[in-house]
Amino acid sequence: MRALLWLFDTVVSIYIWLVIGRVLLDLLIQFGIVNSRQPLVAQIGEFLYRVTEPALAPIRKRLPYLGGIDITPMVLIIALTFIRYLVFELAGPLARATL
Repeated sequence: MRALLWLFDTVVSIYIWLVIGRVLLDLLIQFGIVNSRQPLVAQIGEFLYRVTEPALAPIRKRLPYLGGIDITPMVLIIALTFIRYLVFELAGPLARATL
């Protein structure tokens, strides 16, 4: 049970870092620090988009339009953190019982 909890925690942590990476890359592209026409930047951006957009799109549909501010990554990170804590809270007694 501990191994499954560790795996779940690791997958959620990696996904949170991918969301943060997408936000940072989007900011760097918008401010003109990174050129999105470079092949490496385009590949990284495409990968981050394909990995994170399936989770961000449903949240974006439900949130009201706030001008140029996109808070969907923050909402997703809060939701993932909540789910992680909830799983550990519910599975914690099970993990201790298997010792």
